[in-house]
Amino acid sequence: MKQLIFAAALLVSGTAFSQSKFSQNEISINGFRNPSIGLEYRHQHVSVHAGYYTTAFKSGEYTNFVKAGLTYWFLPVDKKEIPSSFYAGASYMRGLTRDYKDKNAVAMEAGFRWMIWKGLNVRIGAIAVAAKGQDIKINPTPGISYSFKF
Repeated sequence: MKQLIFAAALLVSGTAFSQSKFSQNEISINGFRNPSIGLEYRHQHVSVHAGYYTTAFKSGEYTNFVKAGLTYWFLPVDKKEIPSSFYAGASYMRGLTRDYKDKNAVAMEAGFRWMIWKGLNVRIGAIAVAAKGQDIKINPTPGISYSFKF
């Protein structure tokens, strides 16, 4: 039992230490799909984003949305000024085209953001989109952004 408590304490302290690497505030200009084509503001481990989101549920057929949501950032993995890290988030989406036109949808996504150079970063993840009258759709979510720490 003591070993289990000790292991849990090490895990918690290690996670808390590694997460202390995040900067206090960050603004990101998101240029492609993930989380949306728009802006994102992060304060410590939580960010809020809003913008235009496009995805292909069928090959060659793009469905467009307005998207806004929250993201939680965790487990930074390097010692860069803005570290690479994992993320998980939830969003509200409003359909603009195709089967989702004028429909509300919710989305859950998770993935990894890799900081390439200074603020330039790419993201890879997966999103699950749910809307009334539609099957749940799961798609990859690549992205490219530039982030500014302040």
